Amino acid sequence: MSSIQVIDRCASLLDAISQYKDPVSLKILSADSGLHPSTAFRILGALMEAGFVEKDTAGHYALGNKLVRLASKVRRSVDLREQALDIMEALRDAIGETVNLTVREGDEVIYIERVTPNRMMRVEQVIGSRAPLHVTAVGKLMLADLGDTFIHAYARRTGLKSYTPHTITTEDKLINIVHKVHEQSFAYDNEEAEEGVGCIGVLIYDDSKNVIAGLSVSAPIERRKEEWVKLVKDAAKKVSERLGA
Repeated sequence: MSSIQVIDRCASLLDAISQYKDPVSLKILSADSGLHPSTAFRILGALMEAGFVEKDTAGHYALGNKLVRLASKVRRSVDLREQALDIMEALRDAIGETVNLTVREGDEVIYIERVTPNRMMRVEQVIGSRAPLHVTAVGKLMLADLGDTFIHAYARRTGLKSYTPHTITTEDKLINIVHKVHEQSFAYDNEEAEEGVGCIGVLIYDDSKNVIAGLSVSAPIERRKEEWVKLVKDAAKKVSERLGA
């Protein structure tokens, strides 16, 4: 067999295995792929050695863990902004305020995408700008996910710098609030980063249930509405699902 023919036959066997929820027999795989049983047996053996296929005690075949690891890498490489953008735009249109997409880098969140409403008075975060975790809605949720040990170290490293009269500046208060937002799965920024600005933030997860980003709405504090919480949660869930969560 030529190398290209072997690849084609490997692909046909992997496709055949993927059609079944449970491990499948050589006889069925041979029939589904159109390969002679001896040919299918040899190729499946090579795929097993490479970790792409596994064999159970009954002699049936299933996709291997190596394929799972490779698939997760493909998902993580997907452009997060591309996956989130149309969902962000729909959320912006529903509430008429700025929607932000952020990721964590060390002790800060970075704004990697935003969509803004077509109105004169709006909150506008610059793409590429940064903010400390303790002053943002998404940042507090990320601290909750990282745990108390990280929060203690974070407080020592940063000194919980104050940016407005509303900024959380004590470790005990930060931990109490972080525990609360963890239970409710969303967080507010109550003028803690910028006076007059209120945010609602939620987290985005990948296929391994790891926090990969945050989605938030920023608005003048007097315009922020509690009913937006469900809309933001629903939007973040849609993005997470696209990432395999």
